[in-house]
Amino acid sequence: MRIKVLLLTALMAGLLVLPGGGAEITAAERLDALKVIRFLDGIAADSLMKKATKPGRMDFTESEFNAYIAYRIETEKEPIMKELRLKLFDQNRIEGKILIDLRGQKLPAVLKPQMNLYFEGVFTTKNEQVRLDFRKLFLDGQRVPNFLLDMIIYVASKLGKTDAGGVNDWYGLPLGVKDLRTTAGRVSIYY
Repeated sequence: MRIKVLLLTALMAGLLVLPGGGAEITAAERLDALKVIRFLDGIAADSLMKKATKPGRMDFTESEFNAYIAYRIETEKEPIMKELRLKLFDQNRIEGKILIDLRGQKLPAVLKPQMNLYFEGVFTTKNEQVRLDFRKLFLDGQRVPNFLLDMIIYVASKLGKTDAGGVNDWYGLPLGVKDLRTTAGRVSIYY
């Protein structure tokens, strides 16, 4: 269970494995997802081989980005995050929706078995690491304090027997990725 890492990094660029099991994606979405996958695999391979490459940038549309996330949710088989949809804005601002499914688990009273989390935040990258500053968090339409997300991460980490951490932690970017930036409807990956 890597909700904390995948949430923070996926929110920035959908670059890590996302657990889930959401609805099937379309053939067009698969093609969009493959664009992102091929790019990330290529820069990771170059990085592993220590192949000297000229610094560069690759842009993906919001649609391609969300297709990649949906593809990873479909192909990975952990049952916690069912959906993650993002809207990208200028200056690394993002908004999104996460469907969390904790049915069948023993939960604190404040958590429901299924939750729709809506959020707004700004991410920062530094030294090939990323962190998200959540500005607003809503649970099924009602504004809630950010610590609720830490509680969800904690519960999910216990279910998956992983370290919990917190939403304000820094996380390493995928191999070969140096920086991320968003503009309206686009994410730019610098390598």
